[in-house]
Amino acid sequence: MRKEIIILGAIVVVVVIAAILGSNYYQNSVQNDRKTAISNVNNSNKPKPDAAQLVRPDSPMIGPEDAKVTLVEFYDPECEACAEFGPIIKKILKDYEGRIRYVARLMPLHPNSMTAATFIEAAGEQGKYWQAQELLFEKQPEWATKHGTPPDPSAPSINELFDKYAKELGLDTNKAAESVKDKRFDAKIERDKKDGQSLGVRRTPTFLVNGRELVNFGEPGLRQLIDEELKK
Repeated sequence: MRKEIIILGAIVVVVVIAAILGSNYYQNSVQNDRKTAISNVNNSNKPKPDAAQLVRPDSPMIGPEDAKVTLVEFYDPECEACAEFGPIIKKILKDYEGRIRYVARLMPLHPNSMTAATFIEAAGEQGKYWQAQELLFEKQPEWATKHGTPPDPSAPSINELFDKYAKELGLDTNKAAESVKDKRFDAKIERDKKDGQSLGVRRTPTFLVNGRELVNFGEPGLRQLIDEELKK
């Protein structure tokens, strides 16, 4: 009997010690989790990207250069989400008129997007950058590649379509064709793409508000980010 009591007492002691150790481990774990959370919050305040990579002197822009907020978009003319976001950008620019500056950067990632980007730049050379961008977004179903859908051999070629679009915009088609032939915009478009890659852009559209990337994608998230920067 005495032996059983001793064994039982030993078991109780082991259980108590295990409970104490477990409690200490839990408390330390919670404290470490809190420290990690605080560290993550602090790390969210990353240094702002290089301003030169965000906006180049020849980057197309709308709004005052001294605006408190600069909204940079890396977009692909062949990207469906970019086309869908186009009207939203126009609405935001109207609602925040005079308070933000919008800057467009090209990020060609699709099969026909380099051709489209060149077309937009050629139109921009004639003062119609934004009109060309809007037109290509509007006509995207005609010229853009469709995933999983084979090309229609009877459809006009992309060059034929873009010639038609140039006439719709009232461009000097000879001048535009010469710019394309001389590859006048290749270096600029490639620089935009490299700037985007350096900034961590991996998809389109990607928005940066005063260098802060939009994480909660959508109009409400973008407006919230703009409002936060305006309040600073």
